Amino acid sequence: MNTGFGRRFATWLIFLTIVAALSAGVWRYAYWQGLDQLSARGRADLSLASDRLVGQLQRYRDLAVFLADHPQVNDVLADKLPGAARDFLQDVADKSAALDVRVVDANGRVMASPQSPPGEVLRDQPFVRRALRGALGWGHGPSLPLTDRAYFHAAPVFDDAGLVKGAVVVTTDLNGIDYDWRGSNPAAFFTDEDGVVQIANRSEMLFWQRPAGKPGLIPPDGSVPAFEAGWIKGHEIWKMGWGPYLPDEALHLTMPLPVVGFIGEVLLDVAPARRLAASQAAAVAALCLAFGALLFLATERRRALSQANARLERRVAKRTAALNASNTELRREAAEREEAQAALKRAQADLVQAGKLSALGQMSAGISHELNQPLMAIRSFAENAGQFMARDKPERVAENLSRISQMAERMARIIQNLRAFARQESVPQTQVDVTRVIASAIELTETYLAKADVSLEYRAPENPVWVRGGEVRLGQVFVNLITNAADAMTGAQTRKLTIRIELDDAVSVQFRDTGPGIEMPDKMFDPFYTTKSVGGSSGMGLGLSISYGIVQSFGGQIRGRNLDEGGAMFSVRLERADMIEDAA
Repeated sequence: MNTGFGRRFATWLIFLTIVAALSAGVWRYAYWQGLDQLSARGRADLSLASDRLVGQLQRYRDLAVFLADHPQVNDVLADKLPGAARDFLQDVADKSAALDVRVVDANGRVMASPQSPPGEVLRDQPFVRRALRGALGWGHGPSLPLTDRAYFHAAPVFDDAGLVKGAVVVTTDLNGIDYDWRGSNPAAFFTDEDGVVQIANRSEMLFWQRPAGKPGLIPPDGSVPAFEAGWIKGHEIWKMGWGPYLPDEALHLTMPLPVVGFIGEVLLDVAPARRLAASQAAAVAALCLAFGALLFLATERRRALSQANARLERRVAKRTAALNASNTELRREAAEREEAQAALKRAQADLVQAGKLSALGQMSAGISHELNQPLMAIRSFAENAGQFMARDKPERVAENLSRISQMAERMARIIQNLRAFARQESVPQTQVDVTRVIASAIELTETYLAKADVSLEYRAPENPVWVRGGEVRLGQVFVNLITNAADAMTGAQTRKLTIRIELDDAVSVQFRDTGPGIEMPDKMFDPFYTTKSVGGSSGMGLGLSISYGIVQSFGGQIRGRNLDEGGAMFSVRLERADMIEDAA
């Protein structure tokens, strides 16, 4: 009896030890898997929070860049109407929810601000020094007495010579940034390079600081709360007692945000992962114990076997239902995240399309300007064809009709470009011989120059000069520059237009005239800006604006400046293209 009982006891002891080891292994594996899933979900949450923060802060960076080119800012730096400038900056701050908008001169002295006193020197601020060196500056810190948490964006203001003459500093109140985040899950915060919490969705964590070389955070009063950090299979686990609104044990994740100078961090409660692992381990242990009990009682009580099987089935069903519910919840959250991602992509596509439709509206306003010169050329060639027909010169008539056909084809290509733009299609860039384009532009404007009594000086290179661009649109740029030069020299004693091609790393086509020069160089590429008289034969002030966009679409640049000897010069700089054998 004692021997049999001892054997049964030893068997049960070994069995229970195996079950305990197996359950511990299952719990550890399930807990690790839960941490992996929790880490993936936490990184997605942290990425969304980081994108939200970066988007909100960069909106004020774009405001600073926009204001750097505003005429009111230039007036402030020229010390004109300081009162009106302050009202303007106050209006900008009110409409953009900025805390303060300051204009500083090249010495870092505040010239105008709705909140800061004039004369305040900000040159010691790193972001101001960076802006005064010609780059975008940013930083954070207190902006007393307005707020103890502020973010600053500084954009340089350039003069006509390209030198920095001041800067625009836009101040953002970080209290307004994270106000709407308070109380959201999980607990997320953003620390600066010194480890100080600057932004958080838990207000009690603000200004907590990371100890040097150690994990965790300590409050501003210097007290050391309960804290312990460890690693579990590559995951950093914090055990802490920081209050009722933070988990007692959390998975700590970080994400650097160099674009705003912060590090995003999140604390995810690991209690659900522990409970899920415990449930799975308990289920495995229950299965093993039930199986052992069944084997033990199989020979003694068959009736008890059926009851044990019923209890086992109910227990397994309950555990399975719990697991299914957890899996369903995880799938639902994954589906919600996929829908949010898809909605974000649709919103981005809508914004791009809205920008294109806005640009198309501006281009549509200049359709008459785009088609006016080909129409005038068609009219001239048609009149010439009629005169040649009257003189019985059919070969010249055919030549003029051929040119009319070419002009019509050109107009069709211009309209096709507009339609392609509306469909989000682009005309492919090809290798274009710039000398051929110039020759065509001169041919189109020959009569126009003759009527304006303008002499042309141009010596074409002997070999083709290949650039990247579109022949029709590049020809339109050259025709516009030639006709603008002719119009500018109206009333001048000397009317001479010089066209030169300079070869370097890029190809530069220069148009020099002997007119009065450019009246307002900073506005010459603005849409609808013109110095020509109203009611004349001039256009609507869209030519240079359209030419500017065309040249930029080729990856080139167009610049205009006044010459010391009088007159103006426009330079079109284009990228060179290697000559292909077919073109040669």
